[in-house]
Amino acid sequence: MESILIKTAQLLLSLSILVVLHEAGHFMFARLFKTRVEKFYLFFDPWFSLFKIKKGETEYGIGWLPLGGYVKISGMIDESMDKEAMKLPPQPWEFRAKPAWQRLLIMVGGVLMNFLFAMVIYIGVLYAWGEQYLPTENVKYGVVVNDTGEQIGFKTGDKILTVDNQYIEQFSKIVPTIVLDGAETVQVERDGRKVDVEITGEDLALLLKSKGIWEERIPYDINIGRLAKDLPAQQAGLEVGDVLGDVDGKSFDYYNQFISYLGTKKGQEITIDITRDGQKMTKTLTVNEDGKMGFNAAFNNPEGIFDYKTIKYGFLESIPAGINRGVQTTGNYLKQFKLFFKKETKAYESLGGFATIGNIFSPTWDWAHFWNMTAFISIILAIMNLLPIPALDGGHVMFLFGEMITGRKPGEKFLEYAQIAGMILLLALVLYANANDIIKMINGTF
Repeated sequence: MESILIKTAQLLLSLSILVVLHEAGHFMFARLFKTRVEKFYLFFDPWFSLFKIKKGETEYGIGWLPLGGYVKISGMIDESMDKEAMKLPPQPWEFRAKPAWQRLLIMVGGVLMNFLFAMVIYIGVLYAWGEQYLPTENVKYGVVVNDTGEQIGFKTGDKILTVDNQYIEQFSKIVPTIVLDGAETVQVERDGRKVDVEITGEDLALLLKSKGIWEERIPYDINIGRLAKDLPAQQAGLEVGDVLGDVDGKSFDYYNQFISYLGTKKGQEITIDITRDGQKMTKTLTVNEDGKMGFNAAFNNPEGIFDYKTIKYGFLESIPAGINRGVQTTGNYLKQFKLFFKKETKAYESLGGFATIGNIFSPTWDWAHFWNMTAFISIILAIMNLLPIPALDGGHVMFLFGEMITGRKPGEKFLEYAQIAGMILLLALVLYANANDIIKMINGTF
């Protein structure tokens, strides 16, 4: 429960920051071109607001419906649907009275702010924390593959070499590269031989739905890190720091072999050798019905086992590195977005709502992770807002480009109907995405 509250708090803080900055982008360009802004709100305020204050011509406030935010710009058909004001003659301070190029900058101001803010975050993160990753070549014990990975064609013990014969430096980027680049083969070392694992469209669909297909295989060199209360390990007298040895006289090379063996002994008694303060002893316990003993493993220096690579950046070095990360993240998200239009990937089934977004945050408060995720969401918001859907910035931009090309403004009645249609479509997408989350929770696949 605590982890859910922490994730929720991070999600609300992140979205609040991004919404305010997005709307500030519209606000600044509107004020630059002497366009009146009637309202500037974090969250929506149908019927009432939680807080509001008026300064000059603008009312600033916080709404009660946390689905975004808005600025109400005079003379513009937007979420407020203020049709009465649009019936009056245009005034010099209104949006509709401004030249097309000024209206275009006002509309793209929010998207520009999101992109720039993401770059600034990445620069700050790299400067403050640097970058740490596991090189693919250092995953020297191979991978432990789950059911989805086996279905695709991978096997536990495979050492991942290349994707479409291209080496991927960061191990964590191998699966995203397979999905986003539509890889056709993955080269692995299996039993001393190089093997090609073919990737089909159906495999890509499985990858999109899965939380992961493998993890690094770790040697069976573990201590007890934490004991769960009233579960077999504690009841048998095991203690934090005990070094695990043979089980039922069987030795293991890798931790996954130990876990697999426990899975075959559900509800059965086992004997386990341990070493405590240099003294060897044997304990007897009964594995629970989940195939667990009830402790968290403390691996003996896993970072040393895998030899992580750490890169530190000076301030000047962090600027191009942060911009490059922002550009790469944008490119990768655009590749991911294109998957929704490929029928064989069934990417639409993986579309998630607020629970999915919240789940990308850490269950503990980690500022480095928080800012990385906030930058990522900022890029998502920028791209999504550029979609040519009425009610989004991209829809307004689409009509403005049409006006700039043809020299004719769309009729206000047409814009009004388009705005309504766009809002209905967006509501349907939000409902669909959050329904997907609910279905995943019911099915236990979230």
